Amino acid sequence: MKRKILKTLKVWLAVVFASGILASCSKWDEFKEYTKNGEITYSGKLDSVKIYPGDGRIKIRALLPADPKIVKARVFWNNMTDSVEFPINMSNGRILEHILPMAEGLKSFTLYTYDAKGNRSVPVYAVGTALGSRYQSSISNRVVTSAVNVNTTTTINWVSADLSASPIFTEVKYLSATGQKIAKVPANQDVTVINDLAPTAKTFTYRTAYLPANSIDTFYTAEKTVGIFKDVTTEYLKNTRLPATVVVKGDRWGTPTDWVTNAAARNFRNWNGEYYGGVDYWFGGPRLAMEAGWSGDNMATITNGKMYQSPTLPPGNYTFEMDIPDCTRGAEFYTVAAAGDEIPNIENITSSLAQAKTSEPGTHKITFTLTTATKVSLGFVGHLTSYGGGGGTFWRIDAVRLKQLPLVN
Repeated sequence: MKRKILKTLKVWLAVVFASGILASCSKWDEFKEYTKNGEITYSGKLDSVKIYPGDGRIKIRALLPADPKIVKARVFWNNMTDSVEFPINMSNGRILEHILPMAEGLKSFTLYTYDAKGNRSVPVYAVGTALGSRYQSSISNRVVTSAVNVNTTTTINWVSADLSASPIFTEVKYLSATGQKIAKVPANQDVTVINDLAPTAKTFTYRTAYLPANSIDTFYTAEKTVGIFKDVTTEYLKNTRLPATVVVKGDRWGTPTDWVTNAAARNFRNWNGEYYGGVDYWFGGPRLAMEAGWSGDNMATITNGKMYQSPTLPPGNYTFEMDIPDCTRGAEFYTVAAAGDEIPNIENITSSLAQAKTSEPGTHKITFTLTTATKVSLGFVGHLTSYGGGGGTFWRIDAVRLKQLPLVN
């Protein structure tokens, strides 16, 4: 029985050994068929491949292997349907950089190197993104909250930028005293001061630059023009501050240059029978003023006394200011801006562009907006009552100012 088992085992082992020999012979035959033209040769593969995004393009950067036989590289994308080939000169160093035009979106790349015999490397895979119009539409310009010019200093206040969106600076173009200038405002700066704005400059233009992570290109928003709120008094008005100048002067009162005064406002009768009014030389003058009273035979009651100038103003938002050092509190005295050649009577004052009762000491202002170039009368109208030698009514003005914020598209 034992001999029979041993005999069966020997037969089984013989069969297994024979099968192994046959299989080995078959694989060797296949290898000889595959390599009948020589052994497989691979060129060295690229290393440290990086894809950098750009605007409608990418940059490929890689480290070339220490293989002097490499003569070219090829990059495939879109499931190997698109490719580009570029030569390699190993004597130029081992850094490979190449920029490719590329449609916007996420791409998968396969890269090979080749030697002169056409032998290629094993594939190297990389993923990268090209940017374009979709990214461009996602970025936004910074927002200006105010731009104000005072004397020679212009201050621009910005809404804080979202730094996570990769803004790097805002480019501000403006007219300086010496010509056109460009200032770069860092993205983390919320206040910008310009000290050399040209006196004639009323706007500036700006755009914001973005640099996405590792991008080879900087993206810019569309430009925007913003008006500067500034004092334009000297451009449109004259004789606006103490000391006031006069056309003619009597003992105490004169008639101002550049201002229209009606007969009611000129209520001071000089010794020669002429009437003056609008400028008072007393109390630290000469300054713009009206007064009635404190006289038994002069300085009669003023009804709708007026003083104004009528410049033509371009479109814009305007503020008309005046400084009143002293006046009869609560009197019928108004500051007015009205379209046309004259300011209205008090009875029709609501027809004005803007008006305010300004019969308290201090600085007062009215505001109005023009959408087209308009002739505007700016000034004052009042009822000032005389109480004879026992009292009267008055107001005085140290200065008036006109400020403008241009309307821009």
